[in-house]
Amino acid sequence: MNIDLELVASGYGLVEGPRTDAAGALWFSDIPGGTVSRVDPDGHIEVAVTDRTYIGGLAPHADGGLIMSGPSVAHWKDGHFRVLLEREGSPHYNDLQPDAQGRIYVGVVLGEIKHVREHPDPMGEAYRIELDGSITRLYGDVGISNGFGLSPDGRTLYHVDSSSCGIWVHDIDPAGNLSGRRHIGAQTFSEGIPDGLCVDTQGNLWVAHFLGGRVAILDPQGRLLDELTIPARLVTSCAFGGSDWGDLYVVSADNTDDKSLGGCVWRCRPGATGLPTPLARV
Repeated sequence: MNIDLELVASGYGLVEGPRTDAAGALWFSDIPGGTVSRVDPDGHIEVAVTDRTYIGGLAPHADGGLIMSGPSVAHWKDGHFRVLLEREGSPHYNDLQPDAQGRIYVGVVLGEIKHVREHPDPMGEAYRIELDGSITRLYGDVGISNGFGLSPDGRTLYHVDSSSCGIWVHDIDPAGNLSGRRHIGAQTFSEGIPDGLCVDTQGNLWVAHFLGGRVAILDPQGRLLDELTIPARLVTSCAFGGSDWGDLYVVSADNTDDKSLGGCVWRCRPGATGLPTPLARV
């Protein structure tokens, strides 16, 4: 897929967690910098959060502010944090995803990142934060937890496991129970690892290929449909946005065209559209 890429922001370490809000602003984190920044529709960039490590996931909240991961899962608003999930021995919560009810799916990384293409010990887990604040453990046996996404009808959960070089898939019934666990996409990521993902209105998966220099586009069964080449080797995540949800934002930890630019944010129009991120309500 040959698409023009517009460089939106640069000069970061490892960019993660891209999300757009109802006002059209893009939010993203810088893992080593410990920051969350906002890019307004006019291109103005402002740092909103500082000194919070390992923020791998962001999502808007119905009461304003953002849900963000890191050493805990917390609701940040007006400079204050309300912790939603924090457990001893769980040092790093990564990507997260609200559902249509406003509950939050999130994964915890328990093993060391350096074992990303192996099965770390201990293995990570996935949780759902319920509307009343209670925590449901969904499953374990996740190596390095990365991107989450839901199908357009909300009946399928996608969860990237970078250690397995693929995506765990579960069916969701109306009560929120998971079933039909299966693994897809491993053939696509025989080299490098899958990282963050987003889902388009057709149900296809757009998966950042870390060490692969691309966004891989998969159908719901995990078959490779196309790819979007990115001028970065370390592509970390992607998200739809724009007034018609036809913009795709892609973020990275490097820039192969100009190494001095570091981690970058690009925008393009790939011909697909996404859906607004549901608002968290926990």
